Amino acid sequence: MAWIPPTGATAATGPRYQATIVRTAYGIPHITADDYGSLGYGYGYAFASDDLCTMADDYVTVEAQRSRYFGPDGTYQQVGPAGVDNLDSDLYWKSVADSGAVARMLSVRSGPSAVLPQVKQMMAGYVAGYDGYLASVGGARGVPDPTCRGKAWVKPITLTDAYLRLYQLVDIEGIAGDPGSWTGAQPPAVAATASVGPGDPARVSRPDVARLADALASDRPGAPGSNALAIGSAGTRDGGPGILLGNPHLPWAGAERTYEVQLTVPGRMNVEGATLFGEPLVAVGFNGSVAWSHTDTPSFPMSLYQLTLVPGHPTQYMYDGHAVPMTEQTSTVLETGASGRLRPVSRTLWTTRWGPVIRQLQGVPLPWTAESAFVLADAGAADSRFLNDVFATDEATDTAQILAGQEKYEGMPWVDTIAADAQGHALYSDLGNFPDVTDVLAERCDTPLGAELFARAGMPILDGSDSSCGWGTDADSVVPGIFGAKEEPKLSRSDYVENSNMSYWLTNASAPMTGYPRFLGLTDVPASLRTRSALTMVTGRLAGTDGLGPAGFTLRDVQNLMYSDIQYGATLVKPQLVALCDALPHGTAPTSGGGEIAVDDACGVLASWNDREDADSRGDVLFRDFWERALDLPEGPWSTPFDANEPLTTPSGLNTGDKAVAQALGDALSDLKTAGVPYDATLGSLQYVVRDGVHIPIDGGPGDPDGEFNAIYQNVLTQPGAAPSIGSSYIQAVTWSKGGSCPVARTMLTYSLSDDPTSPHYADQTRLFAQQGWVDAAYCAADVLTQAQSVQVVSGY
Repeated sequence: MAWIPPTGATAATGPRYQATIVRTAYGIPHITADDYGSLGYGYGYAFASDDLCTMADDYVTVEAQRSRYFGPDGTYQQVGPAGVDNLDSDLYWKSVADSGAVARMLSVRSGPSAVLPQVKQMMAGYVAGYDGYLASVGGARGVPDPTCRGKAWVKPITLTDAYLRLYQLVDIEGIAGDPGSWTGAQPPAVAATASVGPGDPARVSRPDVARLADALASDRPGAPGSNALAIGSAGTRDGGPGILLGNPHLPWAGAERTYEVQLTVPGRMNVEGATLFGEPLVAVGFNGSVAWSHTDTPSFPMSLYQLTLVPGHPTQYMYDGHAVPMTEQTSTVLETGASGRLRPVSRTLWTTRWGPVIRQLQGVPLPWTAESAFVLADAGAADSRFLNDVFATDEATDTAQILAGQEKYEGMPWVDTIAADAQGHALYSDLGNFPDVTDVLAERCDTPLGAELFARAGMPILDGSDSSCGWGTDADSVVPGIFGAKEEPKLSRSDYVENSNMSYWLTNASAPMTGYPRFLGLTDVPASLRTRSALTMVTGRLAGTDGLGPAGFTLRDVQNLMYSDIQYGATLVKPQLVALCDALPHGTAPTSGGGEIAVDDACGVLASWNDREDADSRGDVLFRDFWERALDLPEGPWSTPFDANEPLTTPSGLNTGDKAVAQALGDALSDLKTAGVPYDATLGSLQYVVRDGVHIPIDGGPGDPDGEFNAIYQNVLTQPGAAPSIGSSYIQAVTWSKGGSCPVARTMLTYSLSDDPTSPHYADQTRLFAQQGWVDAAYCAADVLTQAQSVQVVSGY
């Protein structure tokens, strides 16, 4: 497009930013610029042209204006199963704006917390590019996407908006991901607190520790997760360069998706992969010599404190023997009332020296009573180091440089890193922004409730009345209060490293890692079935015992592993389940409600099923329903218990002598009957998405608890056709040819590049994903130009 100078500009001054956007197959943009600001401009322009409506909606969120435009009673979806209330969201984000968090972050001039000049330039350029695209179509009224065309909430953004979005991403597992946990926390009435004593039966019941432990598990059903596998030279078939498979599991809708792009400043940066929406840096990707991915780590970016309250004064707490008042903060936002007029709404928010008082964590209530209140101390809030950390990775030339950048910044907020390089190195690291809560501190400062939670999940609830219970600091901690890099898990190997959201323990099954603080992940505990499935496939391929050819990995092998679609639970128990089904008396199965249901052809369907979650598989829908019910039994479904010495093969077997297992089968049969689904229904008849009015069947299934590597979380019985809540998103398989100068990469953006239903790139990769296909990624300039489908030069201020 031609550049039109803004008012007051002249041809002599020229544009401040200029970038070239080359689009290859599936609309993937390859952006080149001479400086970082222009690179950010090109990214903002391209990204807005593909996904403006979704991002504009999210900017309404961080601007604290959802109640104004969408009403106070509405909700929106972030990572996790529960919707976020608009009013709670606005009250929270207004408090963030009032706190001056962005200004403070950008005011840091030196040290690891000072945002790098290159990043600042990219961010400024991004804002100009986003706004430049919006201006180029004539503002909201000219947006091609009918979803938001002409909407008042579609408008230019500011630099503050852009950094607030990054604040949201960093703290997505903290208050930013559940604003109501803070804005909804209010003290009990004084009259009530005065009448309630420690032994009073009217006292609010304590939190459900078992539920909280389950909720904190990174492998809980539907949680954001990922798989990542790095193969070193000793694990390849020919002893050549490393190989990486990255498979993040993220939402298929909303602003927590990823955007595929290549970003190039010649001679300084050349990186390709997936950015998070609104972040002009590649989060998961590759360059000419190293590739990396991330998985959601079980290390905690926050910790809980329990306050001892002053009797009769629920907003005062004891601290080193003295009564200390909580800090009151009034947040006021505008909402649209029933009359359509704007009106102010205010709420008092409560904070302490440890952090905000909350009413729940991961959906589990933490009651504010006469005696105590709970506080979330969050290391991730207002962290700017992650930007520098990501930038350093984008420019790294090998796994050692990735590790060095992470040691320098410790900015990763809720993910670990798996990387491989062209020299044949494989790296796992969980170096990030994690509170320094040692086992000694946890044992000394844990409350009685916290001791139980610490035993179950590794999360203590520290005593907020004791100043000595604050987070520690190590000699190499980048900032006070977090673990130093030497105390955090990392492993370099020549064969492989793998992670599917378990702790560091089984990163390499032949060399289990131990000795790190419990707060950073548990060891000697049952691995998730997804972890076991991944490690079983990896070790079988390395040994050549999987029947798939000579030992060792090739790029094609990791591609095949990605689409294997093995229902791992079925490999452990299906023969016994079929035997149980065949032996049921009178051809009926018991149900937990006390009735019986006809088995009909169910036994034969299960016996004939190929144990895979392919779209044309018959039997998977029935087994999945049974399996999730069986795994949820109080004593579990297993006949062989877990043995820490055999973590890849235990627990195993089906306890067919337990009546509850037979009832789980009966209840699954009932579920399908109620839904009108035949026992032999194909998975693809229920697990599909609708694009351009066409049903696109999708392979894969629940990663946890079922054990599917290609994770797709969709309730196939009650919401067939709905977008998966979480699932495989941007997938990459990357290696390098011996002596070659270009990476060999295959990628897949499962939900496609654009959210605009009128775009040709709204469904194209989704259809390819359904065919278990791959995009041959163009990286080197000659390949990009050869595959170019359009070229656009964009300029602006």
